[in-house]
Amino acid sequence: MTSLLSKLKLDALLVRVLRNSGYLFSSTFVSAALGFLQGILIVRLLGIERFGALTAVMLFASNVNRLLSFRMSEVMVKYLGEALTKDDKLRAAALAKWIGVGEIVTSVLAYLVLFFLSAWYAHDAALVGYYRFYGLFLLANLVYETSSGVLQSTDKFKRVAFATLLQSVATISIVGLAFWMKRGLFEVLVAYLIGKTLAALVVTFSAVEALNRKLGRGWMRAPFSLLSDWKSIAHFAVTTNINGTVNLFTRDNIPLYINYFVSDVALGYFRLATSLINLVMLPIEPFIWPTYAEITKTIAQKQWDATRRLLKQVSLIGGGWTLLAGAGLATLGWFFIPFAYKVEAAPVIVCALILLIGYGIANAANWNRPLLLALGHPNIPLVVAATTGAIELLLIVLLVPSGGHLVAAGIFSAYLAVSILINIVFGLSDINQRQASMS
Repeated sequence: MTSLLSKLKLDALLVRVLRNSGYLFSSTFVSAALGFLQGILIVRLLGIERFGALTAVMLFASNVNRLLSFRMSEVMVKYLGEALTKDDKLRAAALAKWIGVGEIVTSVLAYLVLFFLSAWYAHDAALVGYYRFYGLFLLANLVYETSSGVLQSTDKFKRVAFATLLQSVATISIVGLAFWMKRGLFEVLVAYLIGKTLAALVVTFSAVEALNRKLGRGWMRAPFSLLSDWKSIAHFAVTTNINGTVNLFTRDNIPLYINYFVSDVALGYFRLATSLINLVMLPIEPFIWPTYAEITKTIAQKQWDATRRLLKQVSLIGGGWTLLAGAGLATLGWFFIPFAYKVEAAPVIVCALILLIGYGIANAANWNRPLLLALGHPNIPLVVAATTGAIELLLIVLLVPSGGHLVAAGIFSAYLAVSILINIVFGLSDINQRQASMS
């Protein structure tokens, strides 16, 4: 055991991933703990049905953003990371400036779409104003994705961690005040909006500071002409956006499908189940972007053994944690849910255990999509997600209206497992082929 730990300490790649993941995990752990308490307060304050309505309002706004988002953080990590690795500061400056401009345009467009679509989507006309109010976070996050990508590429993960922590503290403080004053849905939305705005400001100003130090204060004067390969960058961004759109309909919209086909109450139960799953995913999620940043570097340098070794190590960590957390969830959940939330345990815990199958595989292979992106194959996750997602959506339409949220959870869990396993096969096969071609 001592020998294994000594080897891990000498592995520079894993040490950097663990260090940067540690920054994110520390803040994410505190944020998740606060969010967990926050969820209890909200359910007790609003009730399970109104909690479901709140989920619909927030999810609709977030999904409109995802629909028009070009996942600029992934674009920045890939292209800015490569430019910085090659010490090409002029190109790095142009990437930061013009990708940021692109995100500003899409963020404004997203809010306009939300503003007009909310009147059509909202079942209750009295909630339209809530949709439009909460949607203001899109304008607060004008360049959030770009800024986050800058901080990841420059190893400033501490700033992302601080922003996450600040958002959580601000949100739960206002939610706690609303609970004490016995307020309602609007005050809860205010809490979330303020928290997101504060986090966006921290991330944005931290990214500007990082770029000033790395590239000099004149980086914002970089001309567009420096991006001679702008078509390939745009293709990458559009492809990842299409991938995000596919995920929107096959993954992120699952609660809205439940709300549409079943009820607000069913959505409330499903949302509670996913909150428990989030605790299982908690320690692993911070690994995703540090791992992506590192494998992008190893692949650029054609260090195939190092890439494969890192993926294996991250998988062992993710798989081991999932088994332990899943056992705890299955044992304690039946007692905790009625005590904390004052709702029936079975609709929540059974749903959570079904979801754990798919999310467990996602935990163990959290690198599946980042690997394909780093290899320059953004189309593969898209095709896989679209193909398996089409089957998933068909099953949801056919089975969920009569089967309820548990059937929806089973369909979604199967979708996660199958799509991730297919991505793994493609990614590892590509690495083997590239390594063999160099022999």
